[in-house]
Amino acid sequence: MPSWKLVTGTFLTFCGGLLVAAGIGYAMVGIPNVNDTALAENNVFYWSDNTQMAATGGQTNRQIVGPAEIPPAIKKAVVSAENATFYKDRGVDPKGIARAFVNMARGGETQGGSTITQQYVKNTYLNQDQTVSRKFKELFISIKVNSKLSKDQILAGYLNSAFYGRNAYGIQAAAQAYFGVDAKDLDTEQCVFLASVLKGPNLYNPDGGVGALASQQENTKRVKDRWKWILDREVTVGNMTQAERAKITTFPMPKKVTSTLSGQTGYLVDIAKEYVAKKAGITPEQLEKGGYRIYTTFDKKKVTELEKAVKATKKSFLDTKARPKTDKDVQFGAASVNPKSGAIVALYGGDGFDKGHYSNNANTTGVPVGSTWKPIVLASAMEYGTAASGGKPLSPMTRYNGNDLLVIKDQNGDPIMGNDGQPFRQKNEGTTAWGMVTLKKAMEQSINSPFAQLGVDVGLSNTRKVAMSMGILEDSFDKGNLRNVSFSLGTSTPSAIRMADAYGTFAASGTHYEPYSVTKVVKDSKTLPEFAPPTKQEAMSADVADNVTDVLQNVVQNGTGKKVADMGFPVAGKTGTTDKNKSAWFVGYTRELSTAVTLFRSDPKTSKLESMNGTGGVPSVHGGDIPAQVWRDYMAVALKNSKHEPFPKAGKIGEVLNPSPSPTPTLSASPTPSASPTPSDSPSPSISSSPTASPTNTCGKFSWNCGNNGGTDAGSTGDPTGTTSPTPTVTSTNGNTRGNSNGGSIFGGQNG
Repeated sequence: MPSWKLVTGTFLTFCGGLLVAAGIGYAMVGIPNVNDTALAENNVFYWSDNTQMAATGGQTNRQIVGPAEIPPAIKKAVVSAENATFYKDRGVDPKGIARAFVNMARGGETQGGSTITQQYVKNTYLNQDQTVSRKFKELFISIKVNSKLSKDQILAGYLNSAFYGRNAYGIQAAAQAYFGVDAKDLDTEQCVFLASVLKGPNLYNPDGGVGALASQQENTKRVKDRWKWILDREVTVGNMTQAERAKITTFPMPKKVTSTLSGQTGYLVDIAKEYVAKKAGITPEQLEKGGYRIYTTFDKKKVTELEKAVKATKKSFLDTKARPKTDKDVQFGAASVNPKSGAIVALYGGDGFDKGHYSNNANTTGVPVGSTWKPIVLASAMEYGTAASGGKPLSPMTRYNGNDLLVIKDQNGDPIMGNDGQPFRQKNEGTTAWGMVTLKKAMEQSINSPFAQLGVDVGLSNTRKVAMSMGILEDSFDKGNLRNVSFSLGTSTPSAIRMADAYGTFAASGTHYEPYSVTKVVKDSKTLPEFAPPTKQEAMSADVADNVTDVLQNVVQNGTGKKVADMGFPVAGKTGTTDKNKSAWFVGYTRELSTAVTLFRSDPKTSKLESMNGTGGVPSVHGGDIPAQVWRDYMAVALKNSKHEPFPKAGKIGEVLNPSPSPTPTLSASPTPSASPTPSDSPSPSISSSPTASPTNTCGKFSWNCGNNGGTDAGSTGDPTGTTSPTPTVTSTNGNTRGNSNGGSIFGGQNG
């Protein structure tokens, strides 16, 4: 056993060594200069052909101001929120440093310094590598800064080097970017706002940021909450009196910003930035430091053609001057994905950043997809079967009851009860007594009741599994319980990007690739290793995918998707319209390209969806007309020079079952279901007891007033004008005789 003298001597030698090392480290580091950080580069984004798309970011928007020009209100707000002991501490937080080292030892992310001094030092380092050596250097610099500079100089350095969003670095640039004033002229409310944004501009800038959690609405709520918290915090730490706090009640909404990114460029850049930040493991704020060359999957020609297709339809369909109540705030979104790789080749996100529209409509998280979800339910039935099939795959030729107001039963055969305590009855689009129909026919006509029952029979959890294997994010699922019948009818809210990618799985015969937007990233002349293309995954068997494609080809040829039937190459797709006409979709694909188009109307203040009934001067908007028209116009040009590969022939699959039909309900006695809203492909038209004069049918290219199958396309049984039908049943409000659900209904085909 070593003697106490040896132990003591060894310990003192170790401590002495640490002191010497610390002294050397302290002597070797210098004090940072804020002006040096203005030398950061832009981020440069490239199209898929390697030509430059945009240059953004970089610390170029900065003006250094002295401590005297920085309002006391911003100093008090920042100190109260971030480092209440700032004027007393020695510039470092030992606990925070120890925590960072422990995280690095475990292989996790480091946590930033918790003092303002450490954050100032961190801001002035262009190299954001999370390494032990950098952390030691940051420690020594922070100690030296605290001993050489006054607290006011340190605080001014921090406020002059921090990133506030809107490409503003430093308090002066931020004051101009958000409020159009110099820093010295900021009032208390504005100062507290800028202190709030410092928490992280990506999540606290009201303009919105990168990622699903950074919407305009969420960011605005977040920054307002933090604004209030900082004011209360100032009172708590003694930097504001309660009386002063009581006088501050109005949140200072910043001025609107005009982006230099026009057209679709802003949305493309945001998608690429989100992907880079996620794959490289850096924050959006770190990415804004600049110096990245980002090569994307976006095809310039296809992006241009998709935007043209939307604008053409928009111009013919909307008239905000003549119909301000119904045509205002209508939004288009679209995305196009290569099924053979997952590459996002084009998207339409909105009017453009330069027009003040910052939410990316191609990457929404709150727009229900309606009946475009039914193919996923069908694929689940083919994959997992039902109790009646003994778990064996189910054939699309299996028959289900298609009648209106069908009582939906659980897997034990007992009625599922609605919120009103009565058996839940599934509403269809109309009252047609379909009787027992094949699932293929039910998909063709988008009949709700067969898929509502099928979803329960298969198991909603199994449908979720299949959806996730196709790339649908779990966060976008309807959060209802496993007895939520409407889940099978499209109450979930995947984005257009995710829907195009999911249908790409059908196009690729069951092979799925995660959607991606970046092929290569170069930083400091080095290619980052994280950006290899996604590997393929077998989401389902080729038999399942090809049979779904066969069913969806029939939808295009004979059903609700007839607007795209005569494209001149093989097409499969599905229409979708949701409850109260709040959204309409068309998702379709070829072997070469999968594209999703969505249309919805939302309140710009709350982002809540609103009904599109009356929009465009028609009673209701359907997935088979407006979205399908955009899809048609875009795909015709996007695939003009492509070699059109035929879809694989679908082989026979699964068991053909014919479950016993449930009794047809008496309509007058049927209660309205009180469960979740039910999507459909076209909301039911109102009917009157006596006909009125039929209006003149004037159908142009777009034939909005003719439904999906009116105008240039006749309904499957009704004539082209939509005024007669072989099987008249009721009379619509405009006096047109309506027959079966695909011909001669209001303004043409009912299932538009």
